Amino acid sequence: MSLNSTAFSHPPYFLLVGIPGVEKEFWVAFPFYAIAVLGNITLLIIKVEPSLHEPMYLFLAMLAFTDLVLSTSILPKMLGIFWLGFGKIRFFSCLAQLFFIRIFSSVESGMLMAMALDHYVAICHPLWHSSILSVPVVVALGSLVLVCGVLLVSPFCFLLHRMPFCQHHVISHSYREHMAVVKLPCGDTRANDVIYGLFVAFIVTGSDMILISVSYTMILWVVMRLSSTEAQLKACSTCASRVCVILAFYVPALFTFLTHQFGQGIPPHVHIMVANLYLLVPPVLYPILYGVRTKKLWDRVVLLFQ
Repeated sequence: MSLNSTAFSHPPYFLLVGIPGVEKEFWVAFPFYAIAVLGNITLLIIKVEPSLHEPMYLFLAMLAFTDLVLSTSILPKMLGIFWLGFGKIRFFSCLAQLFFIRIFSSVESGMLMAMALDHYVAICHPLWHSSILSVPVVVALGSLVLVCGVLLVSPFCFLLHRMPFCQHHVISHSYREHMAVVKLPCGDTRANDVIYGLFVAFIVTGSDMILISVSYTMILWVVMRLSSTEAQLKACSTCASRVCVILAFYVPALFTFLTHQFGQGIPPHVHIMVANLYLLVPPVLYPILYGVRTKKLWDRVVLLFQ
């Protein structure tokens, strides 16, 4: 069996089938897309507003840009599937979608970790905050997260490009999810599916989750030692809302990855719905949590639209 034949190795297109049984009811994806795009574009005023050039706001601007890329990579095609029944996507377009989804999912995880570290330094070491997290350090950290994402994700695309698909081209999903696609090739996918997939999951998601957990544990330890009950409640409320939003990203993401490996008994539509949620819900929640609930940022947004 020769792998040199492009026609044999790569089908001309893939067919995304969406979510079985809920095609017409998935109109709710459009409000998600509209809110995510408008909300995150609004947050990008941080870039042009000098008074917001602080670590927390700069990380938030990076997170907003990340969510814009993720939403635009997924939702237009998803709406085309559910509304117009247009599920075809060319092989290299499919590969490009995978590339952007995987990279910016990794970047989003890194941004959540960086924001947790910023929150930790601001609360636990307030006198050192401005010297530890200066603007150049924030930019360098954001660039490092992006470069790491590119370096870790690029081999996925390279390995998939070399695999023979034997004209298997139906993807049981609403977007080009990596774990759904690696089941299509007729060759041995263990290097791509199991070994490298687990490696990247533990390196990226595992390390970020550990640092986030340690940061918020230390924050909680400091908050509980405050003398003012009102200050404790306020700090705990802020931490709880941020942790809930972080969990809205990590829990469905881990569920999606682990069910591909070990959850063969889970119905396909449940798996696909959860895989959609971890990319649809966080981009909507971040502008609400960080934009509306952060007074300084909200005041600037109101001033912008007056």
